[in-house]
Amino acid sequence: MISTQDWEDARRIWSYHQMGHTLQPCSVAIGLGSHDLGVADTSVDLYKRGMVPLLLFTGATSPTTRKRMPRGEAVHYRERALELGVPSAAVLVESRARNTGENIRFSREVLKEEGVEVTSVLLISKPYEERRAYATARKLWPEVEIVSASTPMTLDEYVDCIGDARLVIDMLMGALQRLMIYPDQGFMISQPVPTDVSEAYQRLRQAGFTSRLVATDSPSA
Repeated sequence: MISTQDWEDARRIWSYHQMGHTLQPCSVAIGLGSHDLGVADTSVDLYKRGMVPLLLFTGATSPTTRKRMPRGEAVHYRERALELGVPSAAVLVESRARNTGENIRFSREVLKEEGVEVTSVLLISKPYEERRAYATARKLWPEVEIVSASTPMTLDEYVDCIGDARLVIDMLMGALQRLMIYPDQGFMISQPVPTDVSEAYQRLRQAGFTSRLVATDSPSA
């Protein structure tokens, strides 16, 4: 049972994860692989709107995507982009990354190998991963401008897409916990967490929304 208070706290955390960046033309869009094909769809939409001349999808597979995306997240994203009319030459793939840090590092390597000059990146993720993706990229790629984006939607709309409200709240919690603990481990820049957001986190943790939390000594970003 998810209480009214739980929903209020989840919406507060959802809003915090949204960066609210103004979209602007960038050198490249990097779509972070996951279970969510909406990342690919949004990347394509921004490409067609002239925001970027090039798309790069990054991601291998994970336990949650192995069956749905057996060829790898980035490969499936690329296939989706081609289906939606993006020219093959405008879509690059990085298929090794298994966490956000690797998404950024390995994407940099691919772009360097391809001779792409990058001064700005349109970083596209799931809606609740905007801030985590931004903080990681700013740590690992400080010399470029990062614009963080995702598919525009509310928490309720996202829950309807996923079909599992408890899982979504757990994922919100996992993303927030990493924002709080990973800066000390060198994985991302520090982001201030407002008091009302940290209090919401503690209440949801006490309510048992913990399946996506990690041990504080976890080595994976």
